[in-house]
Amino acid sequence: MDTFVLLLDGLATAAQPMNLMFALLGVMLGTAVGVMPGIGPALTVALLLPVSLSFGATGSMIMFAGIYYGGMYGGAISSILLNTPGETASIMTAVEGNRMAKRGAGGKALGAAAIGSFFGGTFATMGLALIAPLMVAVALSFGTAEYFALMVLSFMTVSAAFGGSVTRGLTALFIGLTIGLVGTDKLTGQVRLAFGVPEMSDNISIAIVAVGLFAIGETMFLASQHINHKTKAEAVKGSVWLNWTDLKRCIRPYIRGTGLGFLFGPLPTGGAEIPTFLSYTTEKRLATGEGRRDFDEGRGAIEGVAGPEAANNASAAGTLIPLLTLGLPTSATAAMMLAGFQQYGLQPGPLLFTNNAELVWGLVASLFIANLMLVVLNVPFIGIWVKLLTIPRPWLYAGILTFATLGIVGAQGSAFALILLLGFGLIGFLMRRFGYPLAPALVGAILGPLAEEQLRRGLMINRGDWSFLVTSKIALAIYAIAILAVFGPRIWAFLRHRGVARTNRA
Repeated sequence: MDTFVLLLDGLATAAQPMNLMFALLGVMLGTAVGVMPGIGPALTVALLLPVSLSFGATGSMIMFAGIYYGGMYGGAISSILLNTPGETASIMTAVEGNRMAKRGAGGKALGAAAIGSFFGGTFATMGLALIAPLMVAVALSFGTAEYFALMVLSFMTVSAAFGGSVTRGLTALFIGLTIGLVGTDKLTGQVRLAFGVPEMSDNISIAIVAVGLFAIGETMFLASQHINHKTKAEAVKGSVWLNWTDLKRCIRPYIRGTGLGFLFGPLPTGGAEIPTFLSYTTEKRLATGEGRRDFDEGRGAIEGVAGPEAANNASAAGTLIPLLTLGLPTSATAAMMLAGFQQYGLQPGPLLFTNNAELVWGLVASLFIANLMLVVLNVPFIGIWVKLLTIPRPWLYAGILTFATLGIVGAQGSAFALILLLGFGLIGFLMRRFGYPLAPALVGAILGPLAEEQLRRGLMINRGDWSFLVTSKIALAIYAIAILAVFGPRIWAFLRHRGVARTNRA
């Protein structure tokens, strides 16, 4: 009962005119960047970090969550009409969605995607509201050992989930941890890694790190990969409104996709790619009748659009569970939202629900409103979003770089901040160029100082005895999960290889 009371209070917060405006702005920006291939919600949140300082914590986080949800749907538009996923979570949507567009059913594909996003996001947000308080109740019993173990879990899982290899992920994490050490040690007052530069005696702003790595570095990388060729989007043919026959074909994929997305969202799998892939393969295997024929004949099956689109929005809601209750990001956009909390001096976790209940429940309630806004914005006005596909990429990249620079100048107001921004931008570009993920670096920069604080506090309480780290059963269980996250895929691959080899010998 308390959860529903808190959720009603959150709805009152989310329904305030300014917060409604931030939610509307978020879903509009999210849809826009989702439509444009290569520009995702993580980059957009990074771009807005310095600007959002004047919005207040509640308004900023509502806007960021709206961008996250909007990006999940926006990617479907370019996937269906251009066969180019605007977001990695929309890769599976492109398979059947573009086939539907080519046979003149693009409108129905877009309608199925919009309703699927609404269905998955709404029911997964209900799950978030119900499960989050239970996780908070458990996390309130954590001490320094358990919190340090959680930080280690976050480091290991993010490093293992992102990038082409665990080694590259850990290398990126090490870069982030090093960035987090720069500045004055709070316990001893000693200046670390400042190299005699007075401006570096303070801790480096997370906004500069995030904007440099993601907005500057990612944009430079995308610009370097750009090939000057024109792609033609399929025209939107047919009504975007689904009839009763279409809805009957979609309802079960919506339910299954929502379940898969919500299940995998809290897991450190790096995003919505796995649940959307599983949803697509499940619908293809279970298809019957007309759906079976559409899959087999390559005509484009509406089930193959409905399931993955419900899964990716449900995954976005699931991702917020470990972020809000434990402070653990399981996707790149979640890492950027963690940076957003950090710039307001807030640390997601159980105490956030106690000390900032209005913010947390206002954010959760705003997700229901954002989902409703997405349907209203996307179904009737699909033609407007399609026009974004015609924006020349050089103009887009130049605009992002200019906006990022102006944002840091306005927030920091120093020439040295611009030098740091350029430096982190070059680091981000080189990391992307050589296949190193950016998310572990950002997580290391944010959580590294917090992990150090918990470790040193525990050592002080236990008079320098390191054994406190392994005396807690909960901490040991968390360490075991972290080890499994790193070495589990390798062990599985080894066992599968041996099984294949035995089968071949037999």
